[in-house]
Amino acid sequence: MFILFFVLLPADPARLTMGQRSDAKSLANTRKELNLDKPLPTQFLLYLNDLSPVAVHTISEQEKYHYRSIMNVGDSNVLALKTPYLRRSYQTKKEVSSMLVDAFPGTFILACLSIIVATILGILLGTLAALKQNTWVDTTAIFTSVLGISAPSFFAGILIAYFFGFLLKDYTGLSIVSPMWDYSPYGERHLILKSLILPVFTLSIRPLAIIVQITRSSMLDVLNQDFIRTAYAKGLSKQMVVWKHALRNALNPVITSISGWFAELLAGSFFIEYIFGWKGIGKITVDALNKFDFPVVMGAVLFTAILFIIINIFVDVLYGIVDPRIKK
Repeated sequence: MFILFFVLLPADPARLTMGQRSDAKSLANTRKELNLDKPLPTQFLLYLNDLSPVAVHTISEQEKYHYRSIMNVGDSNVLALKTPYLRRSYQTKKEVSSMLVDAFPGTFILACLSIIVATILGILLGTLAALKQNTWVDTTAIFTSVLGISAPSFFAGILIAYFFGFLLKDYTGLSIVSPMWDYSPYGERHLILKSLILPVFTLSIRPLAIIVQITRSSMLDVLNQDFIRTAYAKGLSKQMVVWKHALRNALNPVITSISGWFAELLAGSFFIEYIFGWKGIGKITVDALNKFDFPVVMGAVLFTAILFIIINIFVDVLYGIVDPRIKK
């Protein structure tokens, strides 16, 4: 965040806010209002003060920050308890927090569907490749997964959008850019599932390829363990051994991969959302970067970091559920 602050802020936010034809007096007033007339280190400390849930603010700023006073600090300042303030967009003048909240459902739906598709198909194909080792099934799974890993998301997105959303539009019924919600005359909204097909397909390619590789490798390692041979010796069926014993013990590295990709998708699939015009965290971040909208970019980065922390904590708990040996 420190590096991002000093990289982005040298652009003139006051001129971005007021426009190119604003006069010098208006620019000076805007710079003073946004604390841009202060040195960069001071601006950074003020930004941290805005983010902190416990901070020092003037009494006149209570309406702006919605804080609850804890104690007075001097004549005009108070130590206050508040929600983190991400400031306002230079372009839209909206609060960054509300922009992120509005954009998050689009990213959440896209990320969840993509990771579900990638997980189900990846585990099934990876397990099948391990069981059919050194056959055409195994070779095909490895070859296609290498292709999926090698294809950059933005390149795959452009190709998929062009072929399925443009050239073959009459046959697929899909378009490159589709609305996310369908609004009824009464104001109710319904998700348009057809709009999800191309972005979900594009987003699931790389995680699917990696999950296939990891599942195959982990299953091959587990299938050669002594407890698997013991399970067969007890007369258990192959389905019982594979799905109940082998797969469960092979899932730890798979869960790690799934959690990492899910966190990345939730953080905002920048290029995919931008290509398909999907309103999400990634798209508003790319738009903000194009316009040097510093508060939106900083807010999105912080939001992304928090998501990664929450998902990693959840995965640590999930490890103990999947593999009880970790609790010991």
